[in-house]
Amino acid sequence: MPSVPSLFVTVAIPTYNRAAFLSQTLTGLASQTFPPTQFEILVIDNNSRDDTRAVVAAFATQRPAPRYLLEKQQGLDYARNRAIAEAHGDLIIFGDDDILIQPDWLEQMIAPFLADPHGHIGAVGGEVIPVFPDGLPAWVSEWHAPLAFRPDTGPLSARHSPMGANLAFRAHLFQSIGVFHTALDRAAGNYFSGGDSEMIRRVRHAGLAVWFAPKAAVKHQMPASRTTLRYATRHAFDSARSRVIDQAGQNGATRYLATRLFANLAKAIGFAALAILNTLTFQTGSAKKALVRASRAGGYLYQIPRSLTGKI
Repeated sequence: MPSVPSLFVTVAIPTYNRAAFLSQTLTGLASQTFPPTQFEILVIDNNSRDDTRAVVAAFATQRPAPRYLLEKQQGLDYARNRAIAEAHGDLIIFGDDDILIQPDWLEQMIAPFLADPHGHIGAVGGEVIPVFPDGLPAWVSEWHAPLAFRPDTGPLSARHSPMGANLAFRAHLFQSIGVFHTALDRAAGNYFSGGDSEMIRRVRHAGLAVWFAPKAAVKHQMPASRTTLRYATRHAFDSARSRVIDQAGQNGATRYLATRLFANLAKAIGFAALAILNTLTFQTGSAKKALVRASRAGGYLYQIPRSLTGKI
């Protein structure tokens, strides 16, 4: 970078029991071409039982050295909110603990903000490219692809929301629009999601733009444990539940959820029947895909009555 940027940046990495992956992410941060005096690294340990703390300590001579924070309240968004409370940056970039990054990642992520002196951009999402170190089964491949929202850096339409694995915000925004909704994202024992898209919606409601930076790409590692039928069905079930929880807080929620209840009842029955048929005809991959879709419908069926009666 030809000159020192005018913004100080916080890179926040929430983590839970992924010490080996975390080490790779921190190695990538150690190789950034971005000036080391212009950013800090926060590693928010959400009660890991592995050697996460030792991994962070191993990077003590890195500049900047990562700062270790223990967040005992279980859940991804509790860890994100701890990062917001501890951050010193003008920008906060959230990254997953299993991403692989190029040396110019930080430069590419902050470039839209630097070109926006009047502060019209509230958030920037980078490209997220799934990679599979243990291989990718054919039946699950259709659910894993790069975001590919647009080929160049620029604003996103309302129908597109970046991923929390690679997402930056102006730090001051959290003072006015609030912090992450702690009921929407994963904690130990579930695979909830949606906190990042809900936050993006708040940014847009505040009248600010959300941009996409395809050159600020990260590779998101998906080990074999995330390509099993057990994981896929549970993830589909819990993702549907978190979507319902998100929708329940919006205007017109009761009518929307009631219509989704009946639609997903039909889907659950139809996809379950399709799974049985495909199993009987030895179409194993198709059977698995139908089971995943039935599980997603089941998540709606489970959560909608709970949300309509005021339960999480």
